[in-house]
Amino acid sequence: MNKESYLAAAYPFWGQLSQEERTILLQNCVEMTYEKGVGVHRSDVDCKGALLLLSGTLRVYILSEEGREVTLFRIHAGESCVLSASCLLDTIAFDLLIDAAEAAQALVIPTSVLHPIMERNPYVGLYMYKQATERFSDVMWTMQQILFMGVDRRVAIFLWDEMTRQGKPLLKITHDELARNIGSAREVVTKVMKYFAGEGIVQLKRGQVEILDREKLRALL
Repeated sequence: MNKESYLAAAYPFWGQLSQEERTILLQNCVEMTYEKGVGVHRSDVDCKGALLLLSGTLRVYILSEEGREVTLFRIHAGESCVLSASCLLDTIAFDLLIDAAEAAQALVIPTSVLHPIMERNPYVGLYMYKQATERFSDVMWTMQQILFMGVDRRVAIFLWDEMTRQGKPLLKITHDELARNIGSAREVVTKVMKYFAGEGIVQLKRGQVEILDREKLRALL
């Protein structure tokens, strides 16, 4: 698909834009490529703009003063993220970081281009705030997991969701990456994974986890 097809499919407000507004967005929309692990956005440094992910996965997280990362949610191909344009949303008052969890490609609508259209066109503004609200529902689910669920269950949920999303039992992920995604310490995750391996639920390989027994894994959810 071309740029316009991607934007029209992803953004419900596209049909409510004038031809001039569409032209401005198409001319200024930038295609970006990110290698795995690269920082995509940091709200205390810049305000990148709205992201539409074409391929790969992005991880949205916060960082404590002690350097602990807590993953809030992940963005997959076909999904958009307006929190990378958080400076346009005056209700967001905390710093967000976005990294490429996998090699990724995205279309970026720069803030300088999006802001005047958002000011003129109420459909764009409504979409931005609606998307932000939906993402905060994901954040609340994450906080609920961290506060009320044991690490073993959080690991099981993450592995199950990834297996379902990727459609295969072999996942390319390290213990360190897994820990960052569930908001725990690597040492704790390693202990849980060793327990899972001992129970025959998974097989551990270098940089990989293979799910051997789906029913046992499901029972932990």
